[in-house]
Amino acid sequence: MDGLRDKKCVPCNLKELRPMTEDAAHTLMPQVSEWNLVKEDGIFKLKRTWKVKTFTKGLEFFKIVADLAESEGHHPDLHLVGWNNVTIEIWTHAVGGLTENDFILAAKIDKLNVNDLLRRKPSD
Repeated sequence: MDGLRDKKCVPCNLKELRPMTEDAAHTLMPQVSEWNLVKEDGIFKLKRTWKVKTFTKGLEFFKIVADLAESEGHHPDLHLVGWNNVTIEIWTHAVGGLTENDFILAAKIDKLNVNDLLRRKPSD
């Protein structure tokens, strides 16, 4: 399913932009199956974690994601913890919940070429 990847995020200051329901979020989850739907402090968010090879590879990963986020005009929360654990949380701060923008950005992050930055699993 490439539908979300082909879309562009809309400005978050649109008056008609509202947080989606949990059911609506579950409908879109199959298109971003590597992400988790979480609820923190009453706010639904998309969350995904990667292991990178090194601390500096984590910063490179963030730069690639940041460039995408800038081009979409939609910015995720980025976390680098314990030198090689990268976590990205996406939600629309302006509405206090999830919008289609969050799923669009997650789908586009999923297609980024970052494999050379990631740690290989021992079974690989």
